[in-house]
Amino acid sequence: MSVEELRGGRVGRAGLLTEAQFAQAAEVLARVAAEGLETLRLSFVDQHGILRGKTLTPAALAGAFRDGVAMTSTLLLKDTSHRTVFPVWGDGPGLGDGRLDGAGDVLMIPDPATFRVLPHAAHSGWMLCDLAYKDGEPVPFSPRTILAREVARLREAGMAMVCGLEVEFHIHRVTDPRRAHEDGGMPGRPPETEALNHGYQYLTEARYAGIEDALDEIRRAAEALDLPVRSVEIEFGPSQVEMTFGPADPMTQATSMVLFRATVKEVCRRMGLHASFMCRPRLPHAVPSGWHLHQSVVDAATGDNLFRSADGGLTDVASGWIAGLLERAAETCLLSTPTVNGYKRYQPFMLAPDRIQWGRDNKGAMIRSLIAPDDPASRIENRVAEPAANPFLFIAAQIAAGRDGVARGLQAPAPVERPYESAADALPGNLGEAVERFAASAFWAETWGADTVRWLAHIKRAEWRRYLSDVSEWEAREYYDLF
Repeated sequence: MSVEELRGGRVGRAGLLTEAQFAQAAEVLARVAAEGLETLRLSFVDQHGILRGKTLTPAALAGAFRDGVAMTSTLLLKDTSHRTVFPVWGDGPGLGDGRLDGAGDVLMIPDPATFRVLPHAAHSGWMLCDLAYKDGEPVPFSPRTILAREVARLREAGMAMVCGLEVEFHIHRVTDPRRAHEDGGMPGRPPETEALNHGYQYLTEARYAGIEDALDEIRRAAEALDLPVRSVEIEFGPSQVEMTFGPADPMTQATSMVLFRATVKEVCRRMGLHASFMCRPRLPHAVPSGWHLHQSVVDAATGDNLFRSADGGLTDVASGWIAGLLERAAETCLLSTPTVNGYKRYQPFMLAPDRIQWGRDNKGAMIRSLIAPDDPASRIENRVAEPAANPFLFIAAQIAAGRDGVARGLQAPAPVERPYESAADALPGNLGEAVERFAASAFWAETWGADTVRWLAHIKRAEWRRYLSDVSEWEAREYYDLF
């Protein structure tokens, strides 16, 4: 199909793809035909950073570029158990000016620039999509739209962000997939697993060799998807590993993160393994996993690193950026640490932060400065996030908070030397506290819109309430025999 034919549909009339993107779409169609692909997975990133979507045949792909693909809007209204937690009948959820009432559809608009052939399913292509209402207006609280908006705002200020990823996760062997009928539910029972190694031999060759086959398959799949993998490492805990990614722009890295997580889980599933990006699995001796986001700011016109200094001190931009991240840290924990489980990582002496502070090359601080004299790679590392975080929302929040700190001329406080003994404010202690800090912030309502804040807070409050209403094993042990 020609570019002219593609842009003649609803997508073109609404201006949801540019002329250049329609040209890329025509190239994708030609490649799909030439390579004989059988299916095309079209995905969007939901509020939890999970990929959702539909699988099309090649015959339907041109129509997707022309008119979008209908997608059930309630997928934007679900908590992590996949329950719809907003009313959609009667008065509706109160979002989208009535366009989400009645569980109607929104549209997925495929971005042809994200097209990949999946190495672990070589008959399938994949694309990431943006979301729009049926009248052609972009859904304002779509995570990818939020990040794109923050990237544009930073560029308007003459700056751009560069970031790198360090992602920790666990790989276990499945011993019982738990697929009996009684194992279903919302959510269903997780699989029974066993460790691939005993752990506690950080970065040892023997531990790497023991699971090299699995790590090789993951690495090859990631490289085939053009993800900027730099290293594959053995972490502290049993069956815990880390992969790091080279620097790139925020949209590339957010896309890399969601695609990497999905790919790791698919590759491992095909090998009889279970990969989990859950922060702290409920398993004996498990060590919590983190997600460390390296970030620097460059001049948008020249590419010069605005964190680089002759003496290794903080430039005005670096100081303002750090100060902005610290000021908003408690409010953005909902975005960096969006699960009940993630707050069980914030403990002293676990190479994880528990307070809002920064230090110079100090792995106990929330923000670790890696700024050396005249070093072109000068950057900071935010160690606050869990690997389950939605990368589009987390990175967008980093940009918004950092940009605000620079714009207001904030100055970072003195760095800490003893991060677990300092008087710095503590990070939120649980998801409920994090939700309320985010919901009460005038900054986020102004920056992202009141509807976006209410949307996220409502979904996460539902998750928190379910957690509080569940009778835990601790309660059973503590009270059942005592009283």
